[in-house]
Amino acid sequence: MPVMLTDEIKGYIGRTSAEIIATDTVEPGAVRRYAQAIMDEDPGYAPGAEAGRYGGPVAPPLYPAFMFRRPLGTPDALTERAADPDFDGLVSAASDGLPELPLPGRALLNGGSEVEIVRYARHGEAVKQRSRYADIYEREAKNGTAMLFVIVETEYRTTNDELLLKVRKTHIRR
Repeated sequence: MPVMLTDEIKGYIGRTSAEIIATDTVEPGAVRRYAQAIMDEDPGYAPGAEAGRYGGPVAPPLYPAFMFRRPLGTPDALTERAADPDFDGLVSAASDGLPELPLPGRALLNGGSEVEIVRYARHGEAVKQRSRYADIYEREAKNGTAMLFVIVETEYRTTNDELLLKVRKTHIRR
């Protein structure tokens, strides 16, 4: 079996991204569009919702994970590297703020996600994220080729450091 898990790759385990703050706060209009897109128009997501058990209007539980967009006027990784003949279009960790693994030409497959929801984000709150390479290990596929499993853990918190959710993603590279 060819080996993908080199000492260089092992050195990425435990690396943590810088803290990234979402460009926008939890905005009612963006919450509405997201709720409509996921077909969950819970009245608790609407502006003016009763305080109830959430303390006021909230966003759907996974909304914080989709708040991180490129601010206007900032570089776009895909556009910047479009002329590079060796760039395969994969920026698997870029959205998490982690450095890319040196695996050019290796396919990226989604191995699934685990989510722990602690509380819903409220309208007007600012959200931040921090990611880390929790683990990287190798397995052999049925056909004898190597597959690299990359585990990325991301925490989403308010800027007051209240935990909203934890996401553990598995990326498979082969």
